[in-house]
Amino acid sequence: MSTPPNRALRCPTCRTLVTAGEGNFPFCSDRCRLIDLGKWASGAYRISSPILDPDVLEGLENTPRRQEDDDDRGDR
Repeated sequence: MSTPPNRALRCPTCRTLVTAGEGNFPFCSDRCRLIDLGKWASGAYRISSPILDPDVLEGLENTPRRQEDDDDRGDR
């Protein structure tokens, strides 16, 4: 599936207007692409969804929570 060349979006990193025909689309540059990748790698972005499998839930209940998780929720 290709994107029409006249479509334009904002770069997710710096918000610069980028057209679909540019080589780094949807980013404006390789630098912004690497910044975004670094955020994923460092855990700055998270995709959360409920865990519905009872076996997985049981395993998580026995695992101590990380301090980062407590800080993210404001529990101090």
